[in-house]
Amino acid sequence: MSEHLEIVTRGTALEIHLNRPDKKNAITAAMYAAMADALTGAAANPAIRSILFAGNGAAFCSGNDLQDFLSNPLDQGSPVLRFLDCIASTPKVMIAAIQGHCVGIAATLLLHCDHVVADPTATLQFSFVKMALVPEAASSLLLPRAVGRLKAAELLLLGDPVPAGEAHALGLVSRVVAEGAQLEAARAFAARLDGLPPHALAATRQLLKADSLTVSARMREENETFLERLASAEFKEAVSAFLQKRPPDFSKT
Repeated sequence: MSEHLEIVTRGTALEIHLNRPDKKNAITAAMYAAMADALTGAAANPAIRSILFAGNGAAFCSGNDLQDFLSNPLDQGSPVLRFLDCIASTPKVMIAAIQGHCVGIAATLLLHCDHVVADPTATLQFSFVKMALVPEAASSLLLPRAVGRLKAAELLLLGDPVPAGEAHALGLVSRVVAEGAQLEAARAFAARLDGLPPHALAATRQLLKADSLTVSARMREENETFLERLASAEFKEAVSAFLQKRPPDFSKT
């Protein structure tokens, strides 16, 4: 566990709070390692429905701590790459509550999230080229999918800040709420997942992230998953609850 993280379970959500406000929550190797461990544990825990990222202080995250980053060169087992693998592969719904600076990895992390709540102070910045680097966390793939190739090229090549309102208009942010209200709004979204069938949630999320490029290929994937869902205990409980006019209980499915 890193001293610069607060990792807590709140209901069925695992909350990861970056807690280095004096450095605008710049991420160190130790923080990456602790977050990777937390994500791995959450993936294996059936009681966890979602993972919620937040940052303490005025900024969500200013990206990598450059001095620390230079002292910990990348290799196949590095904490940075472990963390990136985890956010790409986790079956859990990922949520972010953001404010202030969201730079580099803090911006590309959002492309892997299923719900992003911002307050009006939030600004996203994909500033890799300005640092003589290239995009990471599959952002060169995911950002064009989200906003189109030309807009993605502008954001990645110039690295200009994207204010919360523009980020919302582009589809990079789900909601913009009142200043300081982003965490509670993100928690409210996480709470709404509690009564939903967990396996159906995971299967839907997997379809949303699938790499198939054609309509027919995606239909085949959906059909296969749909048939699996029809045979599931969750589906039987959903139908029984509907016919009996009672709330469904997916806790034993």
